[in-house]
Amino acid sequence: MIRKPEWLRVKLPGQGEYREVDKILKDLNLHTVCRSAHCPNIADCWGQRTATIMILGDVCTRFCRFCAVTSGNPKGYVDETEPGRVAQAVKRMGLRYVVLTSVDRDDLEDGGAEHFARTIRSIKEQDSNVLVEPLIPDFADGPVVARYPVPSRLKKIIDAKPDVIAHNLETVEPLTSNVRDKRASYQISLDVLKTLKELEPRAVTKSGIMVGLGERDDEVYQALQDMRGVGVEIVTIGQYLQPTRRHLEVKRFVTPEQFKEYKKKAIKMGFLSAACAPLVRSSYHAADVAVLIRNRRRQ
Repeated sequence: MIRKPEWLRVKLPGQGEYREVDKILKDLNLHTVCRSAHCPNIADCWGQRTATIMILGDVCTRFCRFCAVTSGNPKGYVDETEPGRVAQAVKRMGLRYVVLTSVDRDDLEDGGAEHFARTIRSIKEQDSNVLVEPLIPDFADGPVVARYPVPSRLKKIIDAKPDVIAHNLETVEPLTSNVRDKRASYQISLDVLKTLKELEPRAVTKSGIMVGLGERDDEVYQALQDMRGVGVEIVTIGQYLQPTRRHLEVKRFVTPEQFKEYKKKAIKMGFLSAACAPLVRSSYHAADVAVLIRNRRRQ
């Protein structure tokens, strides 16, 4: 196993804001990707009263070899009170920018799209000034060998009027089959991002990948070009960290200098925002893009 470099050391959770956020989430019985995915930034984000709320439960119908979220069969269960509790959490935490994500729910007829939309609307109905970023699954359907994104499911998300819509490629194309569940694919994810823009050209879309899984830098640049090719404006690139011994091992630790090169290339390609650093995750400091969103609305 490769030894973790100094630049990946993170602070331990403390008191104050971290404990308050923890209490609110426990009181309302809400899940976060921060805990479920063993995110290294939990102390930083919770200390700033931000959290990525994970809806539709904490059991995923897929098994991706990089992810620490529990895999299994939720058997169609959906907590209909969850959207309201999420809205309460947003209010109690005083959030101005909210990231929502979810497990994959292939056991549901629409993949959970309507539940996502209800949650977005609940937050907006409580306070229309809160910016909401759903980080959505692919909502794909069909047999494993010929799955496809379903426009009607994506339209439900768009109609709820989120401020940014995110969907991650996760890794470069050549590694996808080894890293992600067999029901996911690089092309399906690109099609999701493309379809979102076709359904609503004004939608602000976001995507991201991890590095350190064995990819080459030229493959990273190709992924960036592919994302821009389907209209993605916001991109994130961060270092993969092995959550447990049963997950994929880290193949390399990318240096901070190389991350700066990724960012430089991304901005040159035309991305509005590129967060590229070892500890970056899809939702890390997501509120930093709020100014970009507001500027877009004024155009």
